[in-house]
Amino acid sequence: MYLLTIRDGLHTRHIGPYATTQQAADHLDLLLPHCGERVHWQIHELESPGRAMTGSGAHQASASLAA
Repeated sequence: MYLLTIRDGLHTRHIGPYATTQQAADHLDLLLPHCGERVHWQIHELESPGRAMTGSGAHQASASLAA
């Protein structure tokens, strides 16, 4: 799943989730005309909870709790 983040000045909007990056990009094309000239955007991949728990960060966190 993917999340679209749009920063326009001091405002940040998180829009989604989207199943594909293409869906996020298509929606971005619809939103950009309504944004300012200095807008910044990014498409983020969301981590599934199962994948986050099996990553090295979860292992390091559990090791530091056991110490």
